[in-house]
Amino acid sequence: MRTLLVAINAKYSHTNLALRYLEGITVNARVEVDLKEFTINQNTNYILTEIYKTHADVVCFSCYIWNIEMILALCKTLKKIKPGITIVLGGPEVSYETESLMTINDDIDIVLIGEAERSYKELMNALESNNDYTGIYGVAYRAKGNVYKNKKTAEQFSMEELPFPYADALPEGGRIVYYEASRGCPFNCQYCLSSAHSGVKYLPIHRIKEDLLVFINAKVKQVKFVDRTFNANKIISLEIMKFIVENNNNLTNFHFEITADIMDNEMLAFLKDVPTGLFQFEIGVQSTNEKTLLAIDRKMNFTKISEVVNTIIGYGNIHLHLDLIVGLPHEDYFTFRKTFNDVFALRPNRLQIGFLKLLKGSNLRSEFDKYGYVYTDCAPYEIIQSNDISYGDLICLKGIEEMVEIFWNSRQFTTTISIIIHNYYTSPFNFFDEFYVFWEKASYHHCPQSKNKLYEIIYEFYIEMGFFRGDIILELLKYDYLKNTKTSSLPVFFHRAEEKNFKNKCHEFLQIKNNVLRYIPLYADSTAKQIIKSVHFEQFEYDIQELSKIPEKLLVAEKNNTVILFDYSVTKRELSNSRDFVLMNFENKEGVK
Repeated sequence: MRTLLVAINAKYSHTNLALRYLEGITVNARVEVDLKEFTINQNTNYILTEIYKTHADVVCFSCYIWNIEMILALCKTLKKIKPGITIVLGGPEVSYETESLMTINDDIDIVLIGEAERSYKELMNALESNNDYTGIYGVAYRAKGNVYKNKKTAEQFSMEELPFPYADALPEGGRIVYYEASRGCPFNCQYCLSSAHSGVKYLPIHRIKEDLLVFINAKVKQVKFVDRTFNANKIISLEIMKFIVENNNNLTNFHFEITADIMDNEMLAFLKDVPTGLFQFEIGVQSTNEKTLLAIDRKMNFTKISEVVNTIIGYGNIHLHLDLIVGLPHEDYFTFRKTFNDVFALRPNRLQIGFLKLLKGSNLRSEFDKYGYVYTDCAPYEIIQSNDISYGDLICLKGIEEMVEIFWNSRQFTTTISIIIHNYYTSPFNFFDEFYVFWEKASYHHCPQSKNKLYEIIYEFYIEMGFFRGDIILELLKYDYLKNTKTSSLPVFFHRAEEKNFKNKCHEFLQIKNNVLRYIPLYADSTAKQIIKSVHFEQFEYDIQELSKIPEKLLVAEKNNTVILFDYSVTKRELSNSRDFVLMNFENKEGVK
């Protein structure tokens, strides 16, 4: 019997962890198991063709909110082509409201509910032997036109039973390696699927270390832990992180979803000396509105979160990603504005604004009428409006989210935007709100804009608003541009006026040994000709670096010609931007006159 496991991921860089477990589970030797991964961006006909060519007897799909509609369409067509094929679905999207799903979609033969590793093995053996599978725990099935559902599980499933998911091969092409050290969550947030379960269980620590060594030795690009709350158990999480630091290969990055307000001084002290870029933390703040937090049963101490986040940001070695959710109970446009400003003030490396989705199995979905939620019928079940927020408000907030994503999370314009906010706005929210109004009025929202055009758009906005010192803002934009772009020719937009013989003076500067030792000592053994390939000199009419440190000087700054040296050769991980850089400012007397 041939069994095909099918994953349809949201992006090419993603990998499916669940099906890799199933692929690694030993079943009857007469069961031939294969795994194929696709993405939602691929044509359904292409996916269907690739599935058909395997001549599989059983096809198992891994179902999530991002792929369920595509999978249901594939199942219908696949059943028409091969009526005798057995179609099996599993995953969070089909583990709830299962009977309704199977009743509407009669091409689905079997659904594995919840943790499927044990039931999958039993099912495969039963199908291969043509034996009865109707008594297997955690299985919903179709018989004589009716749908039946068994109990979810006979006994507690131990994670120790899980095979190493990458025993066959590691993902290729720099794709993310997903890994879980624990299942479950100690919290009970009503919008999350974790609210349907209780308790946390762990892989044995020796097994975790063995698995991580495989990734480290293979020098994979990133390992992303899918644990709901990685630091739920401080002893285990700290031991894992210490092990990673001890075996750091200076290439692999590790991403964790953590809860900040349960971090203590011991863990913070450890994190201070973690190598730069080795860890990434994702922290779900979601809301700072106390009434909202009470309604969703989310216990959170934002004061403690702020202290922890500020401490870690102060270390400068760990990328911090903070999350917010629009549309939670009792969170209207104005209370979300406060939430946004509270979290933006922490200046995380990335601020992600999500929009509430009423997931199947979540307690908030079962109480949708309590809060007047109206949401889409199809996945991802995103809210359209509620008692607290209108559809019009959601449109505005989606616009603000787009501005944050393009102009802040890209890290391409941080200096300029920070200075504009500091001088002209009472809050960051108001800036992004007005910026989106301008963006939409100029019809920029109709199609993607090029990177260079985005710099022009910020300047257009600044002039449109009637703000002063546009000449300095243009210099700040040039500064931001060069921090993120290695170039020998700036866009015409910046109106670059280079001093006569400037390039020759730059070479002369690099030929002076003391200059190299003072500003770029890593090039001490290189010639000026070699260095110039990795650096860029730029003239500025104002002391831009002083402005970046003292933004209130924008309106009173006087011209002060300076030269800034940008170094693009740094290969160590940097937290701030997509392109690594080091900024050096030197006085004219040091060599460039």
